[in-house]
Parts: sequence; structure tokens; C-alpha cells
Amino acid sequence: MSDPRQEPEDPRSMHMHQLITADGQRVQDELLDEFVADVDDETLLGLFRDMVEVRRIDVEATALQRQGQLALWPPMLGQEASQVGSVRALEPDDFIFPTYRENGVAYCRGAHLSEVMGVWRGNSNTGWDPYEINVATPQIIIGAQTLHATGYAMGLSLDGKESVAIGYLGDGATSQGDVHESMVFAASFQAPVIFFCQNNHWAISEPVGLQSAVPLAGRAPGYGIPSLQVDGNDVLAVLAAVRWAAARARSGGGPSFIEAVTYRMGAHTTADDPTRYRGVTELEEWGAKDPIARLRVLLQSRGMLDVGAEAEIAAGADAVAAELRQSCISLPDPEPMTIFDNVYVDRHAVLERQRDHYERYLAGFSSAGQGPGAGNGSTDAGTREGSRS
Repeated sequence: MSDPRQEPEDPRSMHMHQLITADGQRVQDELLDEFVADVDDETLLGLFRDMVEVRRIDVEATALQRQGQLALWPPMLGQEASQVGSVRALEPDDFIFPTYRENGVAYCRGAHLSEVMGVWRGNSNTGWDPYEINVATPQIIIGAQTLHATGYAMGLSLDGKESVAIGYLGDGATSQGDVHESMVFAASFQAPVIFFCQNNHWAISEPVGLQSAVPLAGRAPGYGIPSLQVDGNDVLAVLAAVRWAAARARSGGGPSFIEAVTYRMGAHTTADDPTRYRGVTELEEWGAKDPIARLRVLLQSRGMLDVGAEAEIAAGADAVAAELRQSCISLPDPEPMTIFDNVYVDRHAVLERQRDHYERYLAGFSSAGQGPGAGNGSTDAGTREGSRS
């Protein structure tokens, strides 16, 4: 195996690495091929199953939001290869710092569907336990998670660990100061961190061309960070690219930046109307590059995916969606006083005083049999939804 610390290419002549074309053909890549030499057809079939399930989760969650069961949902339609390929390249002890859109990453990592849904329904402040699956809870502040990933990676170095940290970000986040500060620290301290940028072409309504005059991956070498631009709709290439970056980090090579060129087929969130800023032609163009469709063609050509096998995978995805729906609508409403849980590690006088005031406030409603303190504090979904409007 070649030295993973070696600079892969001159960023001034950067090109997009690819292993599976849009029409489902397996092609060679001098850098990436060795990092997927162990990937057989069964592994590819597993990646296909992951992507089908992640897409089905996204479709079901979007429907739940439209039906008033979720307050908001950030669609990941079209970005399945970037999410699945990247998370499947990591080891269990590697720590992930996601944005709010990496719900497919969390699912593949082992987060229960009820934990994924809770924050979007408004039943919890976070979701899963980060230390159970080594995934931080979703970060809403754009770019902030890259600071967390870099700090964690610096801690790994100080502790002599071989695991790595990965910080997910979108193309819009590259205009945030937090991201640039993260790359300065990561490069200066050779932190074992991967900056994984899903360039889905739209920072809400602003196109990526307004964010950067050069490929986003071309920015990182200015900080002393090697980078790759990879086809983000090619799950095999994404898998290889993250393995490349992880190998660099584990061998003392420091940080890497990966730009996964993909496309957000849905809205920024379900509160967004993308028809106001992009046209049908653009959607059709990227629809022809669909990450699931291209892997389907490759698997069919290798005799790994017939009608029966695909039907079985689709049925499994439907079962996941049914579990998601049931998990969502059966989530218990939080007790009012739990708002004080997990604010600080230890209780202190100021927090206790606030708890006492709020408890007496709620008691006033309970004695009248109505209002915030009545019963267990539960409301119907329609009331919850209206309160968020």
C-alpha cells in the first residue's frame, strides 16, 4: 500500500475522483482503488441496502412532517452515497460530529429511530447518547461541529489514541469563521481529523458558486491540509476517500479535507421552498446521477440484484419506515420539569432557584386543573405543531 500521508495531487489541477460512473460502470482510480480492494459484491449489496433504507427513512420523515407529526425535517434525498459511504469507512471508536442533516449517518451508526425522531418532534433536546454510538448530537449552528471535531481530535493525539474524528459540513459552512478556525488549529497541531464536506450545491438558497470561486477542496491546501474532491453520489468512491483520510490520520499525517460533490434533491428543510431559487432542468440533470440507481445497475450487471432481491430490500426498507412512524407517534411528551435536566453536570444554587420558581408556577396551573402543569403536561400533536408556528 502506498504511503497514505503522500499528497494525492496538486490542488491547482484538482479533478473529481470516481469509481462508479453515473451509468453504473466500475472505473479505475490510481489513488482510491487500493482503499477498496477488500470490497466484494456482498459488501456493495450491503451499501445498496443501507442507501435504500436511508432514502426510505427520509421519505417517511418528510411525510410525517407534512402530516403535523414533526416540527421540522432536513431532507437528505440525493445524498445517501455521501452519508453511507463515509460512515461505513470508519471504525467503531472513531468519533463523528454531524450537522443536522446526517440522520442517515446516525442510523447506520446504530441510533434508534425514536432517538433520531425525538429532536425533530420536539420531545427531546438532543437525541441519542453520544457515547453509546460515538456520534455527537446534531449541531444546528452552521460549522460549529468542526471546532468540536478538531478539539476532540487534538485530545486523541494527547491521549495517544489511534482513532480519528470526523466533522461533517456543507458547502455553505465553508463561509463560516468556525470552519476556518478549525482548519488552522487542525493543521497547526496535526490533529487526526477529517473534514467531510458534502457539497450539495445550495446553502439554503445561495448556490455554491457564490460561496467559492474555486473548488471547495482547493481551499484546504492553503491551510496545509491535503484534500480530495470525490463524486459524492458514488458510494464506493466516498468509502475509499474517507478510508484514505483515516489512514493518513492514524499514521500521524494529520487532517484531511474531502469535498463530496453531491446534490440536495429536496428542500433545505421542510420549511423551505426550493422551487423559488432553482429550476427543473437542474433537478433532471442531477436525477440522472442518482447514487442508488448507479449502484443498482452495477449490482445487476454482476448478478447480485435480481427482481426478488430488490423486492426483499424494498420490503426491509418499508419495515424500517413503519418502525420509524410508530416510534415517532408513540414518543411520550416530556415532563415539564425535565427542562432542567442535563443543563449542568452538577446542580447549583442559581439553577435550583429557577427550578423552584418554575415548579411553583406549574403548581398554580395544576391546582386549577388546566394549563402547563395540568396532568402530565401532554398535548395533542396539533397543539404542539401550532405552538411552533
